[in-house]
Amino acid sequence: MSKIVVIGANHAGTSAINTMLTGYGEQNEVVVFDQNNNLSFLGCGMALWIGKQIDGPEGLFYSNKEKLEEAGAKVYMNAPVEAIDFEKKEVKAIVEGQPHVESYDKLILATGSVPIIPSIKGVELVKDERSREFKATLENVQFVKLYQNSEEVIKKLENPDISRVAVVGAGYIGVELAEAFERLGKKVTLIDVADTCLPNYYDREFTDLMSKNLSDHGIDLAFGQTVQAIEGEDKVERIVTDKATYDVDMVILAIGFRPNTAFAGGKLKTFANGAFLVDKKQETSIKDVYAIGDCATIYDNALNDTSYIALASNAVRTAIVAAHNACGNDIESVGVQGSNGIAIYDLKMVSTGLTEARAKAAGYKAVVTEYKDLQKPGFIKENNNEVAIKIVYDKETRVILGCQIASTQDVSMAIHMFSLAIQEHVTIERLALLDLFFLPHFNQPYNYITRAAIAAE
Repeated sequence: MSKIVVIGANHAGTSAINTMLTGYGEQNEVVVFDQNNNLSFLGCGMALWIGKQIDGPEGLFYSNKEKLEEAGAKVYMNAPVEAIDFEKKEVKAIVEGQPHVESYDKLILATGSVPIIPSIKGVELVKDERSREFKATLENVQFVKLYQNSEEVIKKLENPDISRVAVVGAGYIGVELAEAFERLGKKVTLIDVADTCLPNYYDREFTDLMSKNLSDHGIDLAFGQTVQAIEGEDKVERIVTDKATYDVDMVILAIGFRPNTAFAGGKLKTFANGAFLVDKKQETSIKDVYAIGDCATIYDNALNDTSYIALASNAVRTAIVAAHNACGNDIESVGVQGSNGIAIYDLKMVSTGLTEARAKAAGYKAVVTEYKDLQKPGFIKENNNEVAIKIVYDKETRVILGCQIASTQDVSMAIHMFSLAIQEHVTIERLALLDLFFLPHFNQPYNYITRAAIAAE
């Protein structure tokens, strides 16, 4: 029997724990440490909770300490790990306020990520050695990462004096939060140093669709602006950029996250951004030590190289791979494509693989083929909306590198096919001849996917 210690029990950690307990529970002892007072919080649903698009946070948790211990794990909550002795195979943590040492045979690191703290006047943090949370000294400067962060924001928004909210960062989380605050009747300003939103996942013609969508719903876009200060006596009163000053009552910092890896003391090899460098078994540079989720790298099939793609779907997949390997069943990840999606108001956008800009930056001779059409034949008058698609492929090898799709209709399932196409190195010509069924209720005889592929140069 092996003793497997898991550090971190949020999305990736809980998935690994459940995989081990379900398939190998009688063969292994599983011990869990988490510095938080709750576990398994699905952070990508917090904007829905804040914007009152769901009834409450209950459905955002899919496990808890009691469930995991009932299944056979020993779980320590409010138990931060202070250090790891990789030679002695010992984890040093604080349990109930006292030093605690736990030995291990295998170790799984699932410590996730932490908010990026910008060097901006007014974003100084409260110095509290007992607290592991990020909290600004200026009231109503908020980070949104944990369950309790979201809960605090929701409670503060009950105050009618908070009517103007600035969201800094126009990535997925920032855009989703901007929608949530606007749905609550707040005056929202979305600020980003880039001149558009969502640039990591979409090319400009698609980000322009999202920008117009946000603007049409009354959200002020302050793109291409650098935040210089957040000002106020005790509470937030204004946010100052290099181009303008905005009177606001709350500031949400959604600039991004960095891998939470400092606790390892530099003993494990890391990627350029500090993530633990792992192989396709999720094993780190030290034998029997695995890393999963946002604290680890992942193999990107579109780049044919190791990369860092922090998505909940990747957290689950890496967790499953690491759990099997830690329990002695050798399997390898097939890699990922970074498949993702977003739905803001009525606009739905999905993508996978590389954008045209990223493909060119990666050295590919990238070209694109695009098409716009109704989802169904024109004689279908209801629930028949326009779809825009852009396929990125390599001019020399003809291999598909990425795809982006946008519509007010839910066409999200189509992106899964492109994800598999990238994984299996499918060419644009093979896609043009792919057997795609037709029925007027669903699509057109020559649908937007086929037409885009046929139109490729």
